[in-house]
Amino acid sequence: MFTGIVTAIGTITGIEQRADLRARIAAPLDPASIAIGASICCSGVCLTVVDRGALPSAGEKAEGAWFQVDVSAETVSRTVKGMWTEGRAINIEPSLRLGDELGGHIVTGHVDSIGEVVHSKREGGSWRVAIRARAEMAPFIAEKGSITVDGVSLTVNDVRDRPDHTCDFALNIIPHTGEVTTLGTLEVGDEVNLEIDVLARYLKRMQTLAAV
Repeated sequence: MFTGIVTAIGTITGIEQRADLRARIAAPLDPASIAIGASICCSGVCLTVVDRGALPSAGEKAEGAWFQVDVSAETVSRTVKGMWTEGRAINIEPSLRLGDELGGHIVTGHVDSIGEVVHSKREGGSWRVAIRARAEMAPFIAEKGSITVDGVSLTVNDVRDRPDHTCDFALNIIPHTGEVTTLGTLEVGDEVNLEIDVLARYLKRMQTLAAV
């Protein structure tokens, strides 16, 4: 379980094709805080740590940690195309611990769909971003509701339904969020991993049953 509050930006430093894809990710984290078998959210994807270690230090300053995760073919097929490539920047969030602050909203780390950035414009110090959601995703997105974009918990500012049953939803990315996540580099045409709010999932199910 996660909150959508990104702890660090990591970088995929290696990819190895085994039975599944094995990715090595470097991040400015304390190596002692990463346990083998732990869950880490990588740009919205919950993955299990299968190996980890410390990055080389420069003098007395620790450079951070590396960890490895196995990425199944199912996960690759449901996430942004080209995500699992060397050099890719990844939003990192360790799993929520009992007693931690719930600063965002409840995030499972299960990608529901892929969205496409259709608008990106700076307004004041922030970015105004619009993302197009696929038809199967659109009914779960509501104004002032929560959504996870590449692992980041955000509030939906506006929703515009389209004739083909897709929708465009607007987000405001404040300077801090743009700096500490990968969202500050989003451009028109980029794809992002989306996870709907778990509450919206159950409300949609209840609505469906009520209509039967």
